[in-house]
Amino acid sequence: MASPRKRRTLIAPAAMVAAVAVAVSLLIAFRPDGGTKPTAAETPTSPAAHTPATPTSAEPEPAPPRPTPTPKPTPTPKPKPKAKPPSPASQAVSASLAGRIRPEVTYEGTATFYDTGDGNGACLYGPTTDVMTAAMNHTDYETSKACGAYVRVSAANGASVTVRITNECPLPCAPGQLDLSPQAFAKLAAPSAGQIPVTWTLLSPATTDKISIRYKTGSSRYWCALQAVGHRNPLARLEVRSPDNTWRRLARTEYNYFLSEQGEGCGTAIRLTDIYGETLTVEGLAVRPDALQPTGLQFAAH
Repeated sequence: MASPRKRRTLIAPAAMVAAVAVAVSLLIAFRPDGGTKPTAAETPTSPAAHTPATPTSAEPEPAPPRPTPTPKPTPTPKPKPKAKPPSPASQAVSASLAGRIRPEVTYEGTATFYDTGDGNGACLYGPTTDVMTAAMNHTDYETSKACGAYVRVSAANGASVTVRITNECPLPCAPGQLDLSPQAFAKLAAPSAGQIPVTWTLLSPATTDKISIRYKTGSSRYWCALQAVGHRNPLARLEVRSPDNTWRRLARTEYNYFLSEQGEGCGTAIRLTDIYGETLTVEGLAVRPDALQPTGLQFAAH
């Protein structure tokens, strides 16, 4: 028979084990899930382990990528032909040297006729035996700028005549109107018609004549007026050489002379410019009033 002390020692550990068992049972009993083990569906899944759901057959498949189009080669542009540079004539006309009456322009108006007498007129070219002349209306006369111009006048019946402008037709002559010599008008219509509609264009006619220079009556080294006579193309400018060897442009008068009121350039070299921009230089002419002095020069035909 064991001693009482040894028996007491064995009972104490058993009591402790029983107490621990009771505590564990109480913990399990008080859990919210009643102590049941969570299922696989309740077990939380780590985000890193989440696998995206495979799309079902009801979802549309993504469209295949479009093929990249092959770029077409850019055609090499053909070189454009170089534009022909403007001629001196067109440059001169564009600079308004021609004034109101321009080359290659057809003007409309009327034709009448008047008694030309000895052929002298406002342009002061003097008497002439040339009967194919005309007076330009006041507007297109343009301060005698039309003097010496050759124009071809055409009627509706197909007849035409070439005349030289030697006079001015004052108002009420309308723009476009030409007052012809009786002989020139008769080339277009019977004189009984009196007035007919016409068209006319500027000419640069063939001629063997040369230009002459005339100083007006009363001209000297201290005052002078001079004009050019017999020029093929209308005259745009007349200049004289100044003492400092520069060119001075003289003002044109209604009576077709270029005036130097202070005498500058009187008796010196003269430079003529036509409406096409061509220039001619005349040297060595003395001041000889009311005398035609030949130059041996002429503008080119156009």
